[in-house]
Amino acid sequence: MMKACSLASVALLIAAAAALLIAPGAAAAQPALQIGSKRFTESYILGEIVAQTARASGAAARHQPGLGNTAIVLAALRSGRIDVYPEYTGTIAREILRLDHVPALAQLDSLLAADGLRVAVPLGFDNSYALAMRADDARARGISRLSDLAAHPDLRLGLSQEFLGRADGWPGLRSVYSLPFESPRGLDHGLAYEALAQGQVDVVDVYTTDAKIDRYQLVVLQDDRDYFPRYDAVLLHRADLPQRLPRTWSALERLAARIDAATMRRLNAQAELDGRSFEQVAADFLTGLGAAGPSTAASDRPEVQQRRAAGRSPFIERLLAPDLGRLALEHVALVFVSLLASIAIGVPLGVLAARMPSTEAAVIGAVGIIQTVPALALLAFLIPLTGRIGAVPAVIALALYALLPIVRNTHAGLTQVPAGLTQAGRSLGMPPSLVLRRIELPLAAATIFAGIKTSAVINVGTATIAAFIGAGGFGERIVTGLALNDHAMLLAGAVPAAALALAIERLFAAGERGLTPPPLRPQRGRSRTATGSA
Repeated sequence: MMKACSLASVALLIAAAAALLIAPGAAAAQPALQIGSKRFTESYILGEIVAQTARASGAAARHQPGLGNTAIVLAALRSGRIDVYPEYTGTIAREILRLDHVPALAQLDSLLAADGLRVAVPLGFDNSYALAMRADDARARGISRLSDLAAHPDLRLGLSQEFLGRADGWPGLRSVYSLPFESPRGLDHGLAYEALAQGQVDVVDVYTTDAKIDRYQLVVLQDDRDYFPRYDAVLLHRADLPQRLPRTWSALERLAARIDAATMRRLNAQAELDGRSFEQVAADFLTGLGAAGPSTAASDRPEVQQRRAAGRSPFIERLLAPDLGRLALEHVALVFVSLLASIAIGVPLGVLAARMPSTEAAVIGAVGIIQTVPALALLAFLIPLTGRIGAVPAVIALALYALLPIVRNTHAGLTQVPAGLTQAGRSLGMPPSLVLRRIELPLAAATIFAGIKTSAVINVGTATIAAFIGAGGFGERIVTGLALNDHAMLLAGAVPAAALALAIERLFAAGERGLTPPPLRPQRGRSRTATGSA
């Protein structure tokens, strides 16, 4: 009875998680504008401005923030998972169309049309790539231009991973300026400023509208050979969007030329320096407040004063934010739906490896190799393979990562079953399949269950990576915290994820105890009882 109850409770939890994962997809099937954004502050803000503008026009709109780099967001756009996202003309020309120059907007639009995409609504500002240094360090070394870097091979470069791989990023820059640096350090854009301020690196790549350039007293090096093209902010969208949602598209067109470079820097500062949410920054801009005057100091903001008066810390405020329930449900769904898939695949593979020793090395080796593939690389590979972003590629990736403990424990549990018991079953005329079901699997159940428990706990942590492709969960807060270098936001995502891992471990430990035969369970208080009876 104990075994049945334990297995039933776990099965019920997995079924509930599957229902939770399917429910958002069903809601998303309703006609709505799907907006994406990349994983940096400005893209978050612009994506939110687009979403709020669409809602004001009467359309349903969903913003999927922080989807990752250009390749991931573009794949989402091409597959139809999103309809529009803020992009830059230089990126479209160099990175997407692979041109060696940036043509006029009309020509870009014409070239994209063949791929079912269009570009429109120039927002009014140019946000170019640049390299920056600490001002005092640049003065001491006599560096003011990019060409000056060649004379200082001892400089330590910390460049964002996307910039290191872009066609219009580091490879071309290094060639044009004959730079002597072999292997620059890869840094997340949100962490680069702190690394520079702490003296861990000497040069970083920046966006010219970054709010932190002034805060950290950096000097932007002059692009004296005009390597970087203009990166005018625009909306990249699916070709059918204006016809499908004409009223909403008319509202989006009114955003043209409404944001100049100074305004964009102020909006970025409100999010990065004042600690305001992207939703608040976008709402204030659209009501005319965000573009007027410099951002208010964080300590003077009404919400900060209210938080101090109530004795709430930034961490507690972010931890208990209204999205806590939604993120928890999404995270649980990702973990248990992927775990169910892992069980369905992993247990048969473990049985195969145990029944056919010749396949053991290949099966266990293959699932072991899967775990060596970086999570983000696997997710990026699955997006074009599945033709979508969000829960589907995330569940596939998590299921693959969870295979190793299940396969290995299934194999170990079955090979440890005493040979005499299986021979006894066969001597009674039981076919191999019945021996497996009635003798081997029940005796190996505790070991198999331990592998499932390990996979479940591992998946809780791995599932945070799924937020990079819009799958939700507590990783959303971690991604946002990285973009803003907001430690409170990072903890608000990491702490509940850790708590969920502990809760799942306790749940499975209880189930594992139910599967262990009573004589083999550790008996609490046995020595105490024996002493008392003596």
